[in-house]
Amino acid sequence: MALSRTFSASGFLPDVRAYGATCFTYVGRAVQYLLAAPEHPGDGDHSLRHGFGTGAGPVDAARFAKRFGVPLTEGYGSSEGGAALQRPADAPLGAAGRGAPGTDLAVVNRSTGEELPRGWLDGTGRLVNGDEAIRELANRAPNPFEGYWKNQAADTERNRRGWFWTGDLFFRDQDGWFHFAGRAEDRLRVDGENLAAAVVEEILARFPDAVAAAVQAVPDPASGDQVMAALALREGAGFDPDAFAAFLAGQPDLGAKIAPRFVRIVTSMPVTATNKVHRARLRREGFRCADPVWRSPPDAGRRGAAYQPLTADDLAALLAAYRDHGREALLDH
Repeated sequence: MALSRTFSASGFLPDVRAYGATCFTYVGRAVQYLLAAPEHPGDGDHSLRHGFGTGAGPVDAARFAKRFGVPLTEGYGSSEGGAALQRPADAPLGAAGRGAPGTDLAVVNRSTGEELPRGWLDGTGRLVNGDEAIRELANRAPNPFEGYWKNQAADTERNRRGWFWTGDLFFRDQDGWFHFAGRAEDRLRVDGENLAAAVVEEILARFPDAVAAAVQAVPDPASGDQVMAALALREGAGFDPDAFAAFLAGQPDLGAKIAPRFVRIVTSMPVTATNKVHRARLRREGFRCADPVWRSPPDAGRRGAAYQPLTADDLAALLAAYRDHGREALLDH
């Protein structure tokens, strides 16, 4: 095994060639960084045969396989060892897999312990009953997780009813495949409907100019949430609001409620030490950030048409609306 001190997109293939690596592992945004690097005629000249990790998603996994000739296998497992999914070769596009041997995984209501109804996917692949199908994934079988060091509150959060609670949202389709829907704190509720950030991110990943996309909830001035997306664009690309609106309109599995109301353009996606999207930072900053933000007004129609820059005057009026409804404090959570 060869282990570099830091991840480098430009140094990845040279390292692979130097060490004759046949397999690589990844986590977080590493695959997106590799895809964002300028294409080169020698991208297929290497010894790699396979990649294994999490965080690439089906769209970027397909792009990676086409460009580098390397298939990726996405897996899922909790860092604590309390739950794991295995994704065989015949898994449908977008599915995270089935429970690993020795697990008893279910999408469960925390309050009642009841397993939720299976998710229904329409002909376009859109989940039509997310409100009743998306909840937290739990492992009801004995597992090796012994607890957190001197942190009883965290132990209680993870272990209830004798089950291990992952903190991740999933739904299970009619054929028994589990689909990742985001972290529990990434849940959105728009116009009374529960939505999942991961579902929207997979759609935005198809946008040709996007290197990476992250979706979060921002409070609606009156009630519930609105959808906000952060986009990192490929080198040399600028944000074209009309092209983005046209792209959204052309996605058959994008419901009107889940089109982003706000779009933040970032130079690079903020990440944690493990190259995962720094979602807490994105939530904390919201649309009150130093990056350019575009907004689709409430009266713009379906699917996020008519994106306009969020100006200082727009921001002041928006914050006033939050104050008028007594919801300004929600922006700081």
